[in-house]
Amino acid sequence: MKTHHLSRRQFLGRSAGAASALLLTTGPWFRAEAATKRTAVDQVALGKTGLKLSRLGFGTGSNSGEVQHALGQEGFNKLIRYAYDQGITYFDCAQTYRTFEWLGGAIKGLPREKLFIQSKIPGQPEKILEVIDHHRKVYDTDYVDSMLVHCMVKDRWTDQWKRIMDAYDEAKEKKWIRAKGVSCHSLPALRAATASDWTDVHLVRVNPQGAHIDGENEEVWDNKPHEASPVLGELKTMRAKGHGVIAMKIIGNGDFTKEEDREKSIRFAMSRTELDAVVIGFKSTAEIDEAIRRMNQALAEG
Repeated sequence: MKTHHLSRRQFLGRSAGAASALLLTTGPWFRAEAATKRTAVDQVALGKTGLKLSRLGFGTGSNSGEVQHALGQEGFNKLIRYAYDQGITYFDCAQTYRTFEWLGGAIKGLPREKLFIQSKIPGQPEKILEVIDHHRKVYDTDYVDSMLVHCMVKDRWTDQWKRIMDAYDEAKEKKWIRAKGVSCHSLPALRAATASDWTDVHLVRVNPQGAHIDGENEEVWDNKPHEASPVLGELKTMRAKGHGVIAMKIIGNGDFTKEEDREKSIRFAMSRTELDAVVIGFKSTAEIDEAIRRMNQALAEG
C-alpha cells in the first residue's frame, strides 16, 4: 500500500480549511443566523409593556367557549397541557366564556412565571375591583398578566368607561394585573382604543378575507365581511405608539374550514410586523400541530 505524506504547507492548508468550515457552522455568524430563526412558540415582547408571551396563543373562547367546554373538563385540561408542552405559554380567557371556571385547574402546577394569562371583563360592574380580584382567585394566581375591557363597539367608549379604566389603573398599581387594554368589535371603538394612551394591549380581529373583523357598524355581532385595510391602518398607529397588539379571528371565527383559507390567513398574520402575537381557539391536538406547522413555515419563508 502506498503511503501519502503531507508537506508542512499542505498540512497547514488543510487544517486552516477545516477550521474555516468549523467556524462557519459554529462561529458567531452561524449562531446569529440560528438565533434569528422565528417560530410559533417564540417568547416575544408585547409592545412596550415589558411582558413576553408565546407568539401563538391558545384561545379558550370559541363560540363563547362552547367549543372547548364540549371537550369536558378533563379533555380541556389535557389540551391545555398539550399546548404548553409544545411551547405555547399564552392562554386567553374571559369572564363570559364557558371555560372561565376551568382555566385555573388546567394550568395548576405549571410554572406561573412562564405563563401569560389574558382575561376580559364585560360591562361596567359596580364593584370592578372585586371582579378583578375574582379573576385572580378563579385562576388561582396573584396576578393576571393582561386584563381587557371586553368587546367594545361604541365610539368614545373611553369616556363612558372612565370609571372602569380608573379601576384597572388601580389594580395595576396593586400588581393585581400587569397590563390593561381592550378587545373591540367595531371600527369606531377600535379607533378610540388606538387613540387612547390608557391602552397597553389591543386584541384585534383581523384576517385578509375580512371575516368577522371590525366594520363601521357599532354592533357586537356584525358578522358581514369587511375590508381589512381600515383595521390595518389602526394596527400601524398602535405599533407606532408602542402598544401591544394581539390578533384574533385568524381562522375567521372557525369559518376557515378549507386549508387554503387557513394557510392564507396565517401567512398574512405572520407577515404583519405590527402584530406581536396571535390567538387561535383550539379544540384538538391536530389543530394545535397544524397552526404551529403553518406558522413556522410562514416565518421561515418570510
